[in-house]
Amino acid sequence: MTDSWEPYRPDITSLPLFAPHLRPVDGNGNPANGKRPTAGSTDQPRPVHEVPDIDADAVDWSIVASLRSQASDQLSRAVAAQATQLDRPAQEELGRAVILDLIEATMAEAVKQGDPSWSHPRQRATARAVFDSLFRLGRLQPLLEDDRVENIIICGHDNVTLDLIDGAQVDGSPVADSDQDLIDFLVFLGSRSEVNARGFSEAQPRLHLRLDDGSRLAAAAWVTPCPSVVIRRHRLMEVTLDDLVRRQMLTPVAASFLRAAVKARKSVVVSGAQGAGKTTLVRALCGEIDPSEAIGTFETEYELHLHQLPERHRIVHAWEARPGSGERGPDGRQAGEFTLDEALIDSFRFNLSRQIVGEVRGKEIWAMIKAMESGTGSISTTHASDAIAAVRKLVTCAMEAGQHVTHDLATSKLAATVDLIVHLDLESTDGPDGSHRTRRVAEIIALAPGERETGFAATHVFRGDDNGTAMPHVLPDEYRRLTRHGFDLSGYLTTQVQGGLE
Repeated sequence: MTDSWEPYRPDITSLPLFAPHLRPVDGNGNPANGKRPTAGSTDQPRPVHEVPDIDADAVDWSIVASLRSQASDQLSRAVAAQATQLDRPAQEELGRAVILDLIEATMAEAVKQGDPSWSHPRQRATARAVFDSLFRLGRLQPLLEDDRVENIIICGHDNVTLDLIDGAQVDGSPVADSDQDLIDFLVFLGSRSEVNARGFSEAQPRLHLRLDDGSRLAAAAWVTPCPSVVIRRHRLMEVTLDDLVRRQMLTPVAASFLRAAVKARKSVVVSGAQGAGKTTLVRALCGEIDPSEAIGTFETEYELHLHQLPERHRIVHAWEARPGSGERGPDGRQAGEFTLDEALIDSFRFNLSRQIVGEVRGKEIWAMIKAMESGTGSISTTHASDAIAAVRKLVTCAMEAGQHVTHDLATSKLAATVDLIVHLDLESTDGPDGSHRTRRVAEIIALAPGERETGFAATHVFRGDDNGTAMPHVLPDEYRRLTRHGFDLSGYLTTQVQGGLE
């Protein structure tokens, strides 16, 4: 071994980010890396926030792919040869040694062929890239480590958009060398996850995965022109209603109303568009639950993460649905399938004080209805364009359970179990600094059984003003009793009069 190529052996656990993840621009402000153009688009590129200047040439991704493949093979053989099963930290430690040995061998071969030796920055960057590809999120990992990034939207390997926590949208760097490379990595990612491994193939063209850090990944390929991926990150974990007031997501009076509704065990559905902040608001609502109460959460993929907040919620039983695999049996179920309905049935033996059903997209609504019928004060979310549309959406979801569920049955069930619907509005605006998004509580309606024509009666307790912010409108008499739980009734009536809404 000669000094001309003796490698610098870095501690990979403390390496800095190895590649730029917000796209560079040229002197005219255009993307410098040739982003795939959008058909029919004439818009100027969005401004890119400045980031530290990292050498983009430090990583040869073809070498990284080759080293990852070799390291994976060697690691698999080494783990299989162990007398006892290695846990994840031990596998990572072994992986570090394998990666560094492979880099040494690669550099030695390069020197033999007359190529220059690698610089220490290139060694560090390559080692980090291979490690991330093997144990983390590969070229996506820097984005998962950047506290500014909230959502990652990928439409093909080189068309990446980042939603930042300040509401801005910026362009991101390519996350693979080709669409096929991106698909291959998604297949690898789904198969190796320790928390909930799932298949991704032409036979299973969609992937919903909870990543090791708790982020949620949704991907599709083969049924789309190019691989499409969205990664939603959970930045506001211990958020409170007061925090959301400070972020101007709702008014102090609306916050006091919702706080009192939770304490009074009203059943609440939070509706809104994708990315409107529904999960964040649910976390804030759950923050008003007494820490001593036993909570059960029921989700298709963990998003609330209340079980990771022991100082706020001491007793949380968190259930996550599991898709089956293989052929369906005589009962129509795949082997290993575990549904939210099954989780909810099990939960009645757990002495729960609250049952929180996560996002409702289909027939899992019956799990939500069962939870709300227990009278404990459940909270759920759904996608809808406004609060009334949320009711219609939930009725449609309920009818998906089978022909035995009529429109009247679904409507009557919902009207009898759902107390409040809180709707969130998401507004995107383009300005000189790029695109920005504003989230706000736009309306709160109280639901009750109604006439035969509609099946429900809705009262706008809070309705959007000219700016779209939910303001006091009409307060049903029974909700005046929320004052015993801290509802600011005088503030409600004062704002109502000032707004000319009484």
